Amino acid sequence: MTRTELPHDDAAYRDPSRSIADRVADLLDRMTIDEKLGQLGSAWVFQLADSSGFRADWAGDVLSHGLGHVTRLSGASSYRSVEAARVANAIQRHLVKRTRLGIPAIVHEEICSGLMAREAIAYPQALAVASTFDPSLNERLAATIRDQMRSMGSHQGLSPVLDVCRDPRWGRTEETYGEDPALVAAMGVAFVCGLQGDDLRDGVVATAKHFVGYGASEGGMNWAPAHLTERELRDVYLRPFEAAVRDADLQSIMPAYHEIDGVPCSANAWLLREVLRGEWGFDGTVVSDYFSVKQLAEYHHVCDSLPEAAALAVRTGTDIELPHTECYSAELRTAIDQGRVSMAEVDAAVTVALTAKFRLGIVDRPYVDEGACVLHTRTDAQRDLAQRIAADSLVLLANDGALPLGPVGTIAVIGPNAASARAMLGDYSYITHVESLVEVLRSGDNVFAMPIDHGVDIDEHTDIAHVTNVLDELVARRPDASVRHATGCAINDDDRSGFAEAVALAAASDVAVLVMGDRSGLTEDCTSGESRDVASLSLPGVQEDLVHAVAATGTPVVLVLVAGRPIGSPEVHAAAAAVLVAWMPGERGGAAIADALCGITSPGGKLPITYPRSSGQIPIFHGHKVSGGRSHWKGAYVDLSNEPLYPFGHGLSYSTFRLDPEPLAVTHVAPGASIAVRVGVTNTGSVSASEVVQLYSRDPVASVTRPVRELQAIARVHLHPGESATVAVDLSADALGFTGPDMRYVVEPGAIELLLGTSAFDTVPLGSVEIVAEGPVPTVRPPMPTAAVTVTPTVQEQTHA
Repeated sequence: MTRTELPHDDAAYRDPSRSIADRVADLLDRMTIDEKLGQLGSAWVFQLADSSGFRADWAGDVLSHGLGHVTRLSGASSYRSVEAARVANAIQRHLVKRTRLGIPAIVHEEICSGLMAREAIAYPQALAVASTFDPSLNERLAATIRDQMRSMGSHQGLSPVLDVCRDPRWGRTEETYGEDPALVAAMGVAFVCGLQGDDLRDGVVATAKHFVGYGASEGGMNWAPAHLTERELRDVYLRPFEAAVRDADLQSIMPAYHEIDGVPCSANAWLLREVLRGEWGFDGTVVSDYFSVKQLAEYHHVCDSLPEAAALAVRTGTDIELPHTECYSAELRTAIDQGRVSMAEVDAAVTVALTAKFRLGIVDRPYVDEGACVLHTRTDAQRDLAQRIAADSLVLLANDGALPLGPVGTIAVIGPNAASARAMLGDYSYITHVESLVEVLRSGDNVFAMPIDHGVDIDEHTDIAHVTNVLDELVARRPDASVRHATGCAINDDDRSGFAEAVALAAASDVAVLVMGDRSGLTEDCTSGESRDVASLSLPGVQEDLVHAVAATGTPVVLVLVAGRPIGSPEVHAAAAAVLVAWMPGERGGAAIADALCGITSPGGKLPITYPRSSGQIPIFHGHKVSGGRSHWKGAYVDLSNEPLYPFGHGLSYSTFRLDPEPLAVTHVAPGASIAVRVGVTNTGSVSASEVVQLYSRDPVASVTRPVRELQAIARVHLHPGESATVAVDLSADALGFTGPDMRYVVEPGAIELLLGTSAFDTVPLGSVEIVAEGPVPTVRPPMPTAAVTVTPTVQEQTHA
């Protein structure tokens, strides 16, 4: 027997007592080239199974040399959780028993708003989670995804999205945590920790995407180039990814589709090898975004063949090709034979691919208990968490007293999103992706490269009875009122035939609740979501005309925007007595909105992204440079204000709050030391509500130009009337640094101003601290500090909103 023909039952790589490095080295040494390439590839679920289950007769060729990943076992099928677990076990059993080396595959799924699976909870979209300003909720959300995925036999989730987004024209804005690198980093670190858990053998690999600058594209258009300097990359766009690697031990990363300075991210050796692996010490897997390896030849044209694309991707640092193998099999073998890529480079990719499987523990435990899925699927705790996040994410932009709804006799509920459960869902929920798969199957534009007869039933009429809508939930909460409904118009066409009915209903009512906004998804009828970019931030279709027509009746208008981005002209906002924003709030969104309208809860979300007056202001964000933010020397545009409609961090509630900061105890600090910030918060209103304390810094003089403000810490505090709390933050001086002239992160000596407030524009000076050092001190940016909140209960009667 040759070495590669040895039986593997007693091989070193099968010995759990050995180190992972030793087991990987032993396994790698036994592999043929074809077996190595198998670990770098992937296959769609419908290449391996149909509605009856695993198809060994189909899968034989696909799995003959092993497989790296199975793509979307739940997300691209109609399987329920138990069926998914059964198919996962069957695939693994075939790999373990029927291939020479018996290496299981990693099953990956999309998880941007919860697990994208038929029976999974549809959580609020990421922009909504960011609006809570509470990273702990994101960690809890990710932990529920981890439990369900592991019970179903899945091991890697393609999230979190760590794109810093400062251009809301981009359709994927809703998938992001907003514009601020500190907030995005804090939310991302929390998600990675919740998903991967304390022990990856029971966790799920997180995949941070899209590396990097994807949300800073030309014109806000998907896959378009991003024009970013290295310093801006490091201080803004790379920062959340670096935090995920350094602070949360991120195990996978996905390069973006676009290019930076002429180099596609999926073939950018500086990003993937020098920065990611060299500077940050990342030792996980780099997985391609779907089809991005072949795009090097067919979209970016930086090479002219698939073998060259495969070689280029491997050489520059992309380890695994998703969603199915097109370039990393015969084409990569050709590239090896032609000397375009070395076996050492291929072996490096195989090593990290195998290491991931050993870290996950699936080599030793490839199967799951198929009956355990029900314990982790659509549980009461998951539904409660979805409701909590949806409620805490609602942002009350404006209110002249119209909310909460008082004891009115007649409520008109109007708008295309009022009675729509579908409107609550983000673009990567299961139902929206079923729609996109059906659209692909019916069209000749097969972007998913799906066989037309793929064998897995896709039901476009999937039951969404568990998804709530605003109308039904408002009717249930207001039996004392006559709640009547008219659609008025569609989301995105020019049909005004429903205006008359809606206007008449509003005129005969005490208040008109207009539920307007977007439809999220990937299909042609969607106005937000991947590849659904916009040029205007006005409400789509004729919705703005309907708002003005209803407002003209004189009936007070409560405008509820269910949207994937900041949306609506200043005029349409001004026409409303109150404006409430819900960023694709998920399956409990209708219930959460109705609770807020009725005063059962108080909105407390904050804007994670600046709300422009017009797309003509873009990019507009709170942390602009000193020389930015206005037209010097006049200030405003000739035809428009330079100020946002609403600033970052803005959000009202049904109560009022007072902040009482303590004087800074430390006025001089050395790099590495901490600054103690203490502030009292008191609910001075009459209802229970939340406030978010926001700490900002400003560096008035530095060796490179600095932003006018940087977010440093946040603390969400829920208080009953008259109740007080103390918020304590220990801010590291190392957090006050930046990328210096030599492109290293440094903390420079000098004064730093600290500001405290409840939005980027509503702040008061807290004082200055002097960083004491003999010169710039190279260091690493620390994670956002976790604020300690100590509540002092009131003896007053508590009134709950």
